[in-house]
Amino acid sequence: QVQLVESGGGLVHPGGSLRLSCAASRRTFILGWFRQAPGKEREFVAALWRSGYNTDYAESVKGRFTISEDIARNTLHLQMNSLEPEDTAIYTCAADAPLQGYTDYHKWNYWGQGTQVTVSS
Repeated sequence: QVQLVESGGGLVHPGGSLRLSCAASRRTFILGWFRQAPGKEREFVAALWRSGYNTDYAESVKGRFTISEDIARNTLHLQMNSLEPEDTAIYTCAADAPLQGYTDYHKWNYWGQGTQVTVSS
């Protein structure tokens, strides 16, 4: 079992930044972030594996978001810059998925409770 607890969401103006954190009860090989906007399906945002050596991002966030891991604290971060209203969603961290198909949220085994990110002027 892995417990995941997110923090760091909130309201930010367009162009602003937020950093999300996800504290994990133990380390796993792969960690990721997903988001779900109202009326939309949950979508992949970013993933990290092999202690941050490998990362992947959704095209919509490349160059703006950075996923990282504080190994000593078993904490996953998502630094979000140049935020846009389209980034508004509930962001949830996830752990433990196969490398084949990790962008599919059905493949992940453990989930946090989610944190709301709202980008609005």
